[in-house]
Amino acid sequence: MIIVMRAGASLPQIDGVREHVERFGVRSHVARDGFRTIIACLGESDALTESSVATLPAVESVTRWRTPYRLASRQLASHGATTVVRIGDGAGASVGGPALAVIAGPCSVEGREMLLETARGVGRAGAGALRGGAFKPRTSPYAFQGLGLDALRWLAEVRRETGLPVVTEALDPRQVELVAEHVDVLQVGARNMQNFPLLAEVGRIRRPVLLKRGLSATVTELLLAAEYVLARGNPDVILCERGIRTFESATRNTLDIAAIPVLRGETHLPVIVDPSHAGGRADLVAPLAYAAIAAGADGLIVEVHPRPATALSDGDQSLSLAGFRELMRGLAPFATAAGRTLASPPVGREAAA
Repeated sequence: MIIVMRAGASLPQIDGVREHVERFGVRSHVARDGFRTIIACLGESDALTESSVATLPAVESVTRWRTPYRLASRQLASHGATTVVRIGDGAGASVGGPALAVIAGPCSVEGREMLLETARGVGRAGAGALRGGAFKPRTSPYAFQGLGLDALRWLAEVRRETGLPVVTEALDPRQVELVAEHVDVLQVGARNMQNFPLLAEVGRIRRPVLLKRGLSATVTELLLAAEYVLARGNPDVILCERGIRTFESATRNTLDIAAIPVLRGETHLPVIVDPSHAGGRADLVAPLAYAAIAAGADGLIVEVHPRPATALSDGDQSLSLAGFRELMRGLAPFATAAGRTLASPPVGREAAA
């Protein structure tokens, strides 16, 4: 249930309500909505009734949850606002505010110089963060699996040189602390969306989490996966729509454009779109990206490689640096039409040179 306290409720009154509900074995979570306090009850108890709570001092209203997810629900958002997730130290970047967030970089980190070239290029073009895979989940065991620790070190080095925050994927709970030492955002990929031990571990680590929708996951399943992270105490979750598997074979996946406004209505968490994995072809990235922004997405994550033809993974769907610059130029009118702006990238000396 959700308990709304009267404006001006005292701390002892709020604590009294929390103590009451917790006696029934549920957790309480406090949020603020302007001058009022909202107490969310997390867990289930048949013995805890609305009437027993409604009569407590300073309680204004008691309502039942309308969704199976609690902390991810927009019911807890202050005045319906979207959570803004800040990534990186200092100026950093943010996802969920008025400025669109654009994360760009190679599917896989293939070397330090290649990564630095990409980071400089996407930074100049307007990206606010750099993506790059250190550990790669591949369908075939014989495909390139990433460069692991070396790639993590290069990501950290390039971040220092360019000022761009870094996003990379963790595949296993045992990797989380190591990855978190080197990057700003931990990505949970589509194949791991329901890897519950991994979700719990990234919830424990205080790093923003970029959670991709599973290949066949419903919107509710995506939000319940986010709930695992939130319930462990990590409030900084970014949802990513990257297309789902359908009968259609003309594209790598089917981008669920409708999921964007649905998610915006259901959750306060920011939502970005991956047009690269949705289309699976470089020529489809721009139109899918524009559609995503028009539908209300808070940003994009795009695969970019300085030489896509030689990429060790996902070259067909990777934009060249020139193609990314063209995408960013084309994005401006769609951002304006959606009432958004394009953020100035937090580039350092090397990226700005």
